[in-house]
Order: sequence, then structure tokens, then C-alpha cells
Amino acid sequence: MPHFPMDSPDSVRSLPARRSVLGAMAVTAASPALLGLSSPASAATAAPVAQPRALPGGGDLGPNVIVFDPSTSGIQAKLDEVFRQQESAQFGTGRYALLFKPGTYNGLNAQLGFYTSIAGLGLSPDDTAINGDVTVDAGWFNGNATQNFWRSAENLALTPVSGTNRWAVAQAAPFRRMHVRGGLNLAPTGYGWASGGYIADSRIDGSVGPYSQQQWYTRDSSVGGWANAVWNMVFSGVQGAPAQSFPNPPYTTLDTTPVSREKPFLYLNGSEYRVFLPERRTNARGTTWGSGTPRGTSLPLTQFYVARPGVSAATLNAALTQGLHLLLTPGIYHLDQPIQVDRAGTVVLGLGYATLIPDNGVTALRTADVDGVRLAGFLIDAGPVNSSTLLEVGPTGASASHSANPTTVQDVFIRIGGAGAGKATTSMVINSRHTIIDHTWVWRADHGTGVGWETNRADYGIRVNGDDVLATGLFVEHFNKYDVQWYGQRGRTIFFQNEKAYDAPNQAAIQNGNVKGYAAYKVADSVTTHEGWGLGSYCYYNVDPTIVQHNGFAAPNTPGVKFHDLLVVSLGGQGQYEHVVNETGAPTSGTSTVPSTVVSYP
Repeated sequence: MPHFPMDSPDSVRSLPARRSVLGAMAVTAASPALLGLSSPASAATAAPVAQPRALPGGGDLGPNVIVFDPSTSGIQAKLDEVFRQQESAQFGTGRYALLFKPGTYNGLNAQLGFYTSIAGLGLSPDDTAINGDVTVDAGWFNGNATQNFWRSAENLALTPVSGTNRWAVAQAAPFRRMHVRGGLNLAPTGYGWASGGYIADSRIDGSVGPYSQQQWYTRDSSVGGWANAVWNMVFSGVQGAPAQSFPNPPYTTLDTTPVSREKPFLYLNGSEYRVFLPERRTNARGTTWGSGTPRGTSLPLTQFYVARPGVSAATLNAALTQGLHLLLTPGIYHLDQPIQVDRAGTVVLGLGYATLIPDNGVTALRTADVDGVRLAGFLIDAGPVNSSTLLEVGPTGASASHSANPTTVQDVFIRIGGAGAGKATTSMVINSRHTIIDHTWVWRADHGTGVGWETNRADYGIRVNGDDVLATGLFVEHFNKYDVQWYGQRGRTIFFQNEKAYDAPNQAAIQNGNVKGYAAYKVADSVTTHEGWGLGSYCYYNVDPTIVQHNGFAAPNTPGVKFHDLLVVSLGGQGQYEHVVNETGAPTSGTSTVPSTVVSYP
């Protein structure tokens, strides 16, 4: 990609194209033993029929969950060992969760590479204090942080050595339930490129410095200050957030988050592992834990089937049928049938970016139309045989109300290509009403292996059919056609980040009937009520820079369908937009990478 000069951190202006972008242990759990039934004629004399053996709940978390306590020797050496392995392993197979028991740890610098999660095991972040840093930087990529994906920090209190912790990330790198006793720098050393991220349920005592971060979403948190904005900074329910001022500076600020429910997390109650399930909040503002123990319920680990890589989909489904929840330990899971979640309140929680790969074109995971399912903390990687869908929340036609106890999809990431050829027609389908999509990155790969306009074909990113669905922190990129299609009524999105597919070979390849290109975010003509805040779409048609995209956003022109703070950007003039939403908004032009904005529509 072309090189764009950087401004100094004190005067960061519209920044360059984000990225060019370039470029465990298998333990097989036995399926339940099933014996054939006798025929009716011989039933009287037949031996008793053996029943399927019950699968155990709880158990060891496996070799890639590394647990420390304050007395553990060699913590820094172990952290460094994992980082050396994972620093540049963008499409590798290593997966790690680094867990810290409550207590105080001194002098640590936990550098996080790919597929590495770090978390405290207390009920509150302040239960696990690190006098040191949890660092993400970009030395592996020459100071460019736009590919720092798939890593996370949760449930820790940090006192940074320098007073400021560095968290230079891109997509799919959540910062949840963190307390930083100091400042937070979201840019890499040297203030090189960075391309967006997510903070929730966190307290930053000092100021947050985005510097080169092009977009960011912060939810239900507290910050001591916010230094600057580039294209699209969105806040909901954040104490200390800058005032609404889009587009100059481009801050979109909602006083509260309409509905939220924090991600489930593993913690220790004495020596017993449990999973905490935070309660649903309405019109939330600030953290869940600032005034003491968070509100919610918890489950003992004995109510979870602790899965290891190599286990079959049949065994996972047997565990679910038995009434267990799923805890997916770090590693890669091949599925020859969908994981089917049918029971209300089921939790499917991944550690260390456990990765589901559907084989032979199956869907990776489906849920029934039931209350309160929680899907969190895992990656779905499309297989080489096309899947019609990769994740389905609720069946087609789902209509039950789940307003009091919605399904949540949190830190669930989807990838098509990159680690190898993968294909899927539609990545994520949301059929159940009131579902909350809270931070997802749905990505048709633009770099890595198995990448090409047809090689990793994926027409649609997310399709929302259910009514009353809320998305908070929606990142969807590079699909061959629509990135987001919204058919449900009363949908809401707070923060959307998108890039159109880089690799379209020519104008004809993206032509949508008489329309030039498929909108990044399409609200169906049948929808009468919809609302979105802080939505951005970028184009970088580097294969054919003459491509024209009619608009980033398309929706019925009706009073009930409303948008606030929209932008489109041509990255370096590689392709152009004619409008922002429908026929509204000025075209992009030239190579200046300056957004075209619409403050309110209609």
C-alpha cells in the first residue's frame, strides 16, 4: 500500500489507510457408548440395555491454560516464552490463556501476541493487581499495529511502570473489566498506524490516548480523559467521555447504553473454579464492579463440560443434551456437525481463542429460540468447503420475545480465509429477537493464505432477521456483497466499522443491479424502525482503483429509520464513494483520505 506520512501525536489528523493488509494438544474425548436395542421378540430374555455413559463436568483446564499465583516462580520467563511463540504467529495454531489468581504481582510485563488471553481470577479486577504492564505493541510488524488481532485482557488491575499502559491493537482484541491505575496508550511505539478496538466495563484512572487509532468503541466504563479522535470515536455509558461533537472532532457520545450484559468470566471462589454470569442492565453507565461485587449469578465448573481440542461435535452435543454448559479450552476444534444449543441459559465460553472449524460445509454452531444463551470468547474459522452459514442464533422464523433475558454474542469472531482457504455464504445469522451482539469482528480475510476474490468467497457478513436486536461494537469487513443486511424491525447499532473488499477485480464484479456496489450496511426496504450511531465504511479498491461505490449505507427513506454520525472514507483514493447514505452526503475524491460525513439522516 502507499505510505502516508504521520503527524506528531499531539496533532494527529486524518490518518492513512489502515492496513495494506499483508500479510495443542489433541486429546480425543470418547463419545458416549451406545449399544443396539434388542428386537421386541427377544426383549423378555435380552440383557439390560446399557445407557449412554454420563459425561463428567469440571476437570483440568488443559496444558494451554497457564495459571499463576503470587508465589509462582518464573512468571516473567513463562510470559516471555509464550510471547516469543505467539508474537508474529498470526495464522498459527497456538492458543493460550494466562490466568492470574487473586493477589498482587510485582514487576511484570505481560506482552501479548496472537491468540493469547490474559485474565484475573477474582470477582473484581481489583482482586488481582499487577504492578506492571499488559502490553500490545507492533515491533513484529515494523511499528504497524493494524494487524494486532485476536488477543484480550480481562479482569485485572494494572499500575503501569511508566504510568501509562500500551494497548496498540486492531480488531478482535477486547479490553474488558480492566482497571488501569494510570493512563492507556492505544497506539504503537512511534505512533504508527492502528485501526480500532473495544473497551467495556473498565476504569482508566488517567487519560486514554488513541493517537493514531482510526476508530474506537468504549462502553459502560469510566475514563479520566480522552486525548484525541481521528475518524470515529464512539462512547455509550462512559463516565468522563468527551461531549458529543461529531464530525469535528468526531466524537459520538451516548449518555447510556440501552441494554447490556457483560461477558461471562471464569473466577476462583476459594479453590473452586466458577463462571460468573453478570446480570442484564438497562440504560447502563459506568462499570458493573465499581461499587463492590458485580451483580449476577454463578455456576460451578462442575456444570460445564471442559472440552479439549480433538473432541468430537457429537460429544459436545451429548454434553449439552445432558444439561452441561461448554467451556472450550484453548486449541482448534474440527466439527463434522453443528454444535446445537437447545437449552435456555446455556453458556458456551471459550478460553484463549478456542477455534471452531466446520468441516464439509456444516454450520459451526446453532441455537434454538430460547432465553438467555451466552456465546462468548471463541473464533469460528470457515472450512474449505462452503458453509451456507457459520453461526445461527435462533432458527428461521424465530419469534419469541426474549426482552427480559436475551441471548448475547460477545467476543465471538468469524474468519473466512487467511489461515487457509475458507468459504461461507453468510457468516452470522441472527434470527432470535432481542439478541445482543456485543463486540464481534466478522472478517473475510484480505491477507494470509487462501485469499482471493473467489478463493475465500463470502457474500454476506451478518444478516439480522430478528426484531429488537442490538449491536454494540460491530466490526464487519471485506465481504463480496453486503457486509451487513438488516431485516428485523427496531434494530439498533452503536458503532460500526467496515472496509469494503479490497480485492474486487473490476466494477462489474461488485455491480448490484443498477447500483454501483453493495452497501456496507443495508437496511431492508420492509423495515420501518431502525437506528444507528457512529457508523463508518472505508474503501480501498487497490486491485482496480477506478471502482466507484455508490454509498456506504442504504436504507428505506422513512422517518422511523434514523442514522446519526455516518462517514465514508476512500483510503488514499483507491476507489471512491458517490454518497454516504442513499443519495445523501458528498462524494469522496482525490487521494487525501478525508471522510465524507453525514451528521443526521434523514
